[in-house]
Amino acid sequence: MFTLVIGGAASGKSEYAEGLVLLSPHRPRYYIATMEPFDDEGRARVARHRRMRADKEFQTVERYTNLSALRLPERGTALLECLGNLAANELYGSSGAGGLRGAFSAIVEGVCSLRDQCEDLVVVSNEVFSGGERYAQGTEDYLHLVAEVNRALARHADRLCEVVCGLPQYFDTQRGRPECR
Repeated sequence: MFTLVIGGAASGKSEYAEGLVLLSPHRPRYYIATMEPFDDEGRARVARHRRMRADKEFQTVERYTNLSALRLPERGTALLECLGNLAANELYGSSGAGGLRGAFSAIVEGVCSLRDQCEDLVVVSNEVFSGGERYAQGTEDYLHLVAEVNRALARHADRLCEVVCGLPQYFDTQRGRPECR
């Protein structure tokens, strides 16, 4: 089962997605972290998140780019947190795919590869473009990339959930869903 969970900043999407993983009977549990810590604040955030997950039986896998090269040791349940970080890393990072087309392909192919290795996969992403603001071109490129990835993955997902104020809303994804290749 592949579930895509989207939501705005501080919407409760990550907490909800983690709860879905904890409900899955499939073990082991993998937490695939995409936030690359660049400074002490980032490293402290990673350490805090690891402590928060310590009693939940997660095996943390740090993966900042090239998700399709990741091989899980065995099938289980995975939580990918989050597509927003992965998109920034693929688009702008020195080891990323670079460019909108390359980043898009790397992310979608990577998630499909991960899905094929799991019994259950939950992917967290950001809801974008609800603010109606205009941004600098680099930010616009990033927002368009995340939106395009969200649309593509929604077509591959078994379930699509948007979390608003901590409340999940599910959408039908069964109509015309293409297979990951």
